[in-house]
Amino acid sequence: MSSTFKLQCHFILILLMALRGESRHLELRERADHDPFLRFSANLKREPAEEQLYRRALRCLDMVSLQGQFTFTANRPQLHCAAFFIGEPEEFITIHYDLVSIDCQGGDFLKVFDGWILKGEKFPSSQDHPLPTAERYIDFCESSLSRRSIRSSQNVAMIFFRVQEPGNGFTLTVKTKPNLFPCNVISQTPNGRFTLVVPHQHRNCSFSVIYPVAIKISDLTLGHLNGLQLKKSSAGCGGVGDFVELLGGNGLDPSKMMPLAELCYPFHGPAQMKIGCDNTVVRMVSSGKHTNRVTFEYRQLEPYELENPNGNSIRELCLSHL
Repeated sequence: MSSTFKLQCHFILILLMALRGESRHLELRERADHDPFLRFSANLKREPAEEQLYRRALRCLDMVSLQGQFTFTANRPQLHCAAFFIGEPEEFITIHYDLVSIDCQGGDFLKVFDGWILKGEKFPSSQDHPLPTAERYIDFCESSLSRRSIRSSQNVAMIFFRVQEPGNGFTLTVKTKPNLFPCNVISQTPNGRFTLVVPHQHRNCSFSVIYPVAIKISDLTLGHLNGLQLKKSSAGCGGVGDFVELLGGNGLDPSKMMPLAELCYPFHGPAQMKIGCDNTVVRMVSSGKHTNRVTFEYRQLEPYELENPNGNSIRELCLSHL
């Protein structure tokens, strides 16, 4: 993994940790600076009322985890900018253009990407997203005001932009909507519990945790069994059609990660594995013929667990890159 990509991944990790209030020093410092990330703290909840819409400036490289109105104004030529948006697992993200003042003919651009992308690695991967990669980009300069609002397919989205003329920029409003059956999620936290349900849909759904974690699966229901026990195949779960796999890697794209375990037989856990990678993914592969469900818990590994792994753990695949 290149040092540039590693720094970009660590930037996201730091921002996510700051957003969740895991660094008290950072929180106190940003309180003095009136930084908007403080809005993520326990006593500053998202404001539902329109008259209380949260507003702040957008930086050239930014992370946004709350609803509100965000304005970017160039004070000098800004050539390579990106803002990452993330909601709760059970939310879609909607980005609405309120005002755009950029020079499309002069080389400026403003593009929304349905998901996240870093150094060519995408989440969700091309295998898991319902749209071809080319259709996941919405270019303002090509669509203009015909696409004033763009909704993501999962709880993450991002924008790329270039604004060369000082004083030019844009204002957009970010809102979230409920997603009854979340598919393809990046967790905001290193610890949590989630149930991934795929109801009669021919699609693959990934849940990504951008930390080294211990995963404990407590329940797995696969509809293809219909109460009958299938014979286990020496070739793994690929021929079954409905299964769960655990992946680990140091990038963003699940399709480029190392398969660590496959589960294609229902059980009531726990089944646990420690994965010392920068990114851990629980991925449900569904044929569309059945309703599949997996419930799991995850927690960030302690430093001593990374240094002295034991039990059911994966160490050698990822720790050399941490």
